[in-house]
Amino acid sequence: MTSPARTDAAIPWLLDGDPAIRWQTLRDLVGAPAPLIERERRRVAREGWGGRLLARQGRDGRWAGGREPARGMYGPKWISTTYTMLLLRDFGLPSGNRKMRKPCRLLLDRGLREDGGVDFGKWAQWTRRGETCVTGMVLSLLAYFEHDDARVDTIAAHLRTQQMPDGGWNCARSAGATHSSLNTTISVLEGLRLYELGRGAGKRWLRAAQRRGREFLLAHRLFRSHRTGAIIKPAFTRFAFPPRWHYDVLRALDHFQAVGAPRDPRLRDAVELVRTSRREDGRWTLPPGYPGKTYFELERVGGPSRWNTLRALRVLKWWGKE
Repeated sequence: MTSPARTDAAIPWLLDGDPAIRWQTLRDLVGAPAPLIERERRRVAREGWGGRLLARQGRDGRWAGGREPARGMYGPKWISTTYTMLLLRDFGLPSGNRKMRKPCRLLLDRGLREDGGVDFGKWAQWTRRGETCVTGMVLSLLAYFEHDDARVDTIAAHLRTQQMPDGGWNCARSAGATHSSLNTTISVLEGLRLYELGRGAGKRWLRAAQRRGREFLLAHRLFRSHRTGAIIKPAFTRFAFPPRWHYDVLRALDHFQAVGAPRDPRLRDAVELVRTSRREDGRWTLPPGYPGKTYFELERVGGPSRWNTLRALRVLKWWGKE
């Protein structure tokens, strides 16, 4: 059983963290009044991690840009425009922040391909096809930051056509893949959810597509082979943050709680994995992340992680373990 006392001890520690952590703790774990939550959220743009990232933005709206138009859009990882915006999204930067207008427009102007997908790779202009994982991430950014452009609908419609018979998505489908990818599927699901919350509201196909995508994850109990029951990849059981484009159990469960999905019995193994990863002091640690450039480290690898503790506690609260 989970100890409420350990959770009570973790809350002050979370509230002592960055504004990105504090406002989400107030919303998801404390149940604070809305004005207090919004006041704390606005600090993300001015202070801490969010303020530091915004200070790195170039005048043209890019991060890690240069003279070449395509540079800085998706690479170098993890300091490019796309991955920096994903972090700001996860921090909860207010969606109407004016500094997001230029990069949102650039994502479309420089990434949209003829098939309606998005890609920034050097071969994209020749293949004229989008890359599904990138397309899902970009849709999530455009939807979250409320970018008003009809091309956003084009991207969502493209992802609808890319859904595979098993319910998920795979960026290698055009190369012959016949089974969906957990990595690609979670990025697309996050994008479709945010799109539905905004300009996609009322589109019936959106809910059906997301249900099928989550069913694909459930068929694998989030991290196991649907044929043998073996763990698909050990990395899926490690909770790295930021996840970048990578999938893991905690990222998936956080999506299920965010959409208020039914507490399906097939999630029990994944929830138990999260619950038993907790330290005696009520916190979760941070495992090694993914190699690449960063502007700065959010937390120390091997130490207690506010990001993982926040996400794990809201998952357990949704599941009914808290």
